[in-house]
Amino acid sequence: MSILEAQGLEVHYGGIRAVKGIDLHIDAGELVCLIGANGAGKSSTLRALAGLAADTAGRVTYVGRDITALPAFERARAGLAMVPEGRGVFAQLSVDENLRMGAYARRDEGIAADREEVFTLFPRLRERRHQTGGTLSGGEQQMLALGRALLSRPKLLMLDEPSMGLAPLVVRRIFEVIRDINARGVTVLLVEQNAKAALQLATRAYVMESGLITLEGEARSLLDDPKVREAYLGESIAS
Repeated sequence: MSILEAQGLEVHYGGIRAVKGIDLHIDAGELVCLIGANGAGKSSTLRALAGLAADTAGRVTYVGRDITALPAFERARAGLAMVPEGRGVFAQLSVDENLRMGAYARRDEGIAADREEVFTLFPRLRERRHQTGGTLSGGEQQMLALGRALLSRPKLLMLDEPSMGLAPLVVRRIFEVIRDINARGVTVLLVEQNAKAALQLATRAYVMESGLITLEGEARSLLDDPKVREAYLGESIAS
């Protein structure tokens, strides 16, 4: 069963058509990645799905509901969370306050327990819980942005370039957490510059070029595709 489906999705920036009428779907429980070169339209696609792109066309359905006209905050309240490229932490708020912001729309009594779970996933955040977000390292900010999204108890978590600019050890930990989150039942849509790592992590994948989806299929199959290996993994077809 599809948790999210986009039909004929377009994103425009003035006269530029960044996303050119794509179709995609994500089934409940999947970990799907979207790969492609810089400027292919990946981030624009995520922004459109999250309700953050101003000029869009097409139809978006989420858990069986047409959310095409739904504003971003309503999509977030419905369980569609996004961790943007660049992390987007609240620089003047503490780690603890940033996490609380992730739960702003919740009224249940499980917030404290979920915050403790985030601290278990990222012990460094517990150590830094009273430190302001803007003073954290890039890796710590990525942990915080991910933890903040988890505090909303998402049904679908969208991640935009979570490994960008991070040290290899931090990237490994972030990917381990993404795998763990998915194993716990959260559906994940991942946009990632590290195509090899994304394809190894995902169950299914889309390849995007110049605003269009040009390939889709099982992630492992695309990982073995010679054209994908040459274009995105830096390998020669001849080799």
